[in-house]
Amino acid sequence: MAYGYWKAGVADRESVFHLHFRRHPFGGGHAIAAGLDQALDYLEHLRFDASDCAYLASLRGADGKPLFEQGFVDHLAALRFTGTVDAIPEGRLCFAHEPLVRVRAPILQASLVETPLLTMINFGTLIATKAARVVQAARGEPVLEFGLRRAQGIDGGLSASRAAWIGGVSATSNVLAGKLWDIPVKGTHAHSWVMFWGDEDRAFREYAAAMPANATFLVDTFDTLEGVERAIAVGRELRARGHDLLGVRLDSGDLAHLSIEARARLDAAGFTKTRITASNDLDEHLMSSLREQGARIDTWGVGTKLVTAYDQPALGGVYKIGAVRDPGSGDGWHYPIKLSEQPIKISTPGIQAVRRFRKDGMFTGDVIHDALAGAPSAPAPAWSIDDPTHGYAVDGDGEDVLVTVVQDGARTHAEGDLLAARDRAAADLAALSPRTRRFLNPQPYPIGLDPVLHERKRALVAQARAGGKVQ
Repeated sequence: MAYGYWKAGVADRESVFHLHFRRHPFGGGHAIAAGLDQALDYLEHLRFDASDCAYLASLRGADGKPLFEQGFVDHLAALRFTGTVDAIPEGRLCFAHEPLVRVRAPILQASLVETPLLTMINFGTLIATKAARVVQAARGEPVLEFGLRRAQGIDGGLSASRAAWIGGVSATSNVLAGKLWDIPVKGTHAHSWVMFWGDEDRAFREYAAAMPANATFLVDTFDTLEGVERAIAVGRELRARGHDLLGVRLDSGDLAHLSIEARARLDAAGFTKTRITASNDLDEHLMSSLREQGARIDTWGVGTKLVTAYDQPALGGVYKIGAVRDPGSGDGWHYPIKLSEQPIKISTPGIQAVRRFRKDGMFTGDVIHDALAGAPSAPAPAWSIDDPTHGYAVDGDGEDVLVTVVQDGARTHAEGDLLAARDRAAADLAALSPRTRRFLNPQPYPIGLDPVLHERKRALVAQARAGGKVQ
């Protein structure tokens, strides 16, 4: 497409694209934005070096001739991103249909960055949202991200650790992620440690000798409750040397029953502060069930089902054009629209912004409005995106959700502070109704179009379906 725009002489035509998703992940009622900082780093360093250009020049079409003219390859060699980007900051709540990222740039550039932006924002947002759900299920107890060995490749593991931290996990077993982003690192020994020594008594003693201040023993290599007893015995030896038994970890079996029994044995032996960590393919649903069963679990090690978003492995975000500036028309824009037999896939024409309303500390709704027309005031009429015939009014004080992060190609948003993003996620979730945060059948959060966008969309849909040229 970039070559086509260049060939047609419209490569510099100004355009506006929006990145959004159509359905909330995991059957929930919200998402947590993440991946933006990585996307901004990509835009800042976007280059086609000599090897890139040589490869593109070597490609051949079906006729055996060069796929791209040399002039286009030379154009790419000099290309830098010069657009303006507005986006939802990492850690903020985001909802279906509203733009997470708005790109205003020459059409060639805006088209080229589509796939990278979707790759980074889709995955980061998906994992941050999953992490927030897991943390919610833990009900205040720490969650350790244990997923690197099951992640989708090395970069998938790193990106997942980063996004999971934004979503609220307390630490990661991914030491490289800890180094890169100052995320706390935690871990325990594996079954192979016990298997190497041949018996748990020897294995626990050797581990305690190596890590006397961090002794958490994996107790289920042979028999879980016997393992707890052996951990207690080594714990007494640790106390004699001025240390203590930090914890035991359960990784198989009936976690509810085993944690209750382990707690009883630890308490009876005087190890009331020793924590019980559980792992073994946990997710928010199993964790909630274990809570309901009275499990005595203090720390949750969540791996595979977190970092792979096991029950929904893709967010489904899309990147759609909303406006094109006509040449020589001053501020004149025209608004393309995509139709579909599925109403959810009909695009929203315009340059979109998002206004979020809050009353008594709680979010009351989001209005997607025309950025050129200014922000709506409260109360502002808005229409359901799924059914434009039913309107609602939001109430409270409004705030703009999108902020400028790149201005005319220059990054204006400093490198992301992950702790700040994590705090934003926690604050936004606290301001979201528990009815919307619940896992089962969440109450839909009010999101709608303001009258300007709603009427434009209605008119352009009617015009396109009548066979007229969309203006």
